[in-house]
Order: sequence, then structure tokens, then C-alpha cells
Amino acid sequence: MEKKFEKQSFKKRLKSMCKVDVRRTFTSPLFYIMVGIAFIVPILILVMTTMMDGMTTTNPQTNEVTVIEGFDNVWQIFGSVSGADAMMSMDLVSMCNINMIYFAIAVFVCLFVSDDFRSGYAKNLFTVRSGKVDYVCSKTLVGFICSAAMFLAFFVGALLGGGIASLPFTMDGFTEGNLVACILSKIFISLIYVGICVFAGVIGKQRAWLSMIVALGIGMLFFTMIPMVTPLDSTFIHVILCFVGGVLFSFGLGFGSNLVLKKTSLV
Repeated sequence: MEKKFEKQSFKKRLKSMCKVDVRRTFTSPLFYIMVGIAFIVPILILVMTTMMDGMTTTNPQTNEVTVIEGFDNVWQIFGSVSGADAMMSMDLVSMCNINMIYFAIAVFVCLFVSDDFRSGYAKNLFTVRSGKVDYVCSKTLVGFICSAAMFLAFFVGALLGGGIASLPFTMDGFTEGNLVACILSKIFISLIYVGICVFAGVIGKQRAWLSMIVALGIGMLFFTMIPMVTPLDSTFIHVILCFVGGVLFSFGLGFGSNLVLKKTSLV
């Protein structure tokens, strides 16, 4: 009697691949290290900038005096209201904020993908178990979950750091609903960065340093747009636009990642 083997559907293969990646992620020290960093960084930023607020530095060549300005309230570490960054200032407050998480995403995803190729896991996976499309989709979804965890850790750390630094929690020009929309918009925008990092990861493969260079290089093209599309006074429209844009970009980048895997060697 002839045996018939049932061919697994894409949905079943993706579900199986995601289970493996989720298990590997939550048992990996890298995940907890990155989430821990995301939690500690806002505490250090808020406490240190509050301590340095008002300090002056003098340029010995020009005798120009620079006054260090800290945060006026806790919520500034998440961004500013629409139009406040129109001049694209490069002061301490505008650089040390939640948008640094996008760089942490690049580090995490690139190292996660690179480890698959360095250990031989990816080659074995494509040979005996899963397709390249499943792999790219799974890495994108798991990377998005991890990026959301880092954003939430940063949020909790900022609340704790603001309390330690005795900064006010007053909301000027926005409401609690706007703040929630701002955080959600930033989380959905991370889909673009995860897609970029997966794309860079399959280019660099076991060379994590190359993956990070590619990811950060491409990511910087989008980085300056983040404050404009995710202001503190974000609305439901910002959330929808960031979600749609994140999905579309991640889909396009996923197609590119799949193409790279098909056209290049797995070692």
C-alpha cells in the first residue's frame, strides 16, 4: 500500500518556526540583556541629566560658554509635541530619548540572525525542515515582539527614573491618550527596523559586524523621520499610519531578504 505524506501548509510551517524562535529567544541571555539595558538606560539618563542640569562648560579656544540643559519633565524622554523639533536640534535632550531603542533592535536582531548562520542552524533548517519564506517571516515577527518588550521596559524605566530624579509628570500640550498613541506608533515603526535588520542579517550571515553596519546605515535614513511621525501628541491616525507603513515596509524588506537567501550561499 502506497503511503501518502501530507504536505504542510505555509501557516503550519510558520507556526512551527515561530514556536522554535520564541523558545530560543526567551531562553537566550541576549534577550534579557537587551531588555535589561532598555530598562536601565532611561533611569541613568534622567538621573544624570538632572544632576548636570545648569552646569556650564567653557571652550578654551573661543571662551564660548555652554549651559547643559536637562529634562523639564519625564515625558520629554519619549519625544516632543508636534513642531517642537522643527529645527532638528542636536542637544542632549533631543538625542537621549526612547528612539535609541531602534539601535538596540539592530544589535539584537543582527546578533540573533547571525548566530543562526554561525552555528549552522540556518543551513540545517533550510535543508530538512523549513523554507526561506518561513524563516524570514518568523524572524520578523519574533523581532517585533522583542522590540515591543524593549519599548515597554524603557517606559517602565523612565517612570522609575523620573521618580528617582524628582522630575514632574506634567503633560503640556498632550494627554494620556496621546502618550499611549505615541508609544504604540513607535512600536509599530519598529517593524521597519526589524525588517531592515533581518535583511542586513541575511546579507552578513555569520558576519555580525557587517550586518550591523548595513542595518545602521539603512536605518539612519529613517531615523530622522521618527520624531515627526511619532510626536508626543500623536493621535489614532498616527498609530494607523505607522502600523500600515510598518507592515508594508516589512513585507517589502522580507521579500528582499527571501531573495538574498535564494541567490546567495548559506555559509
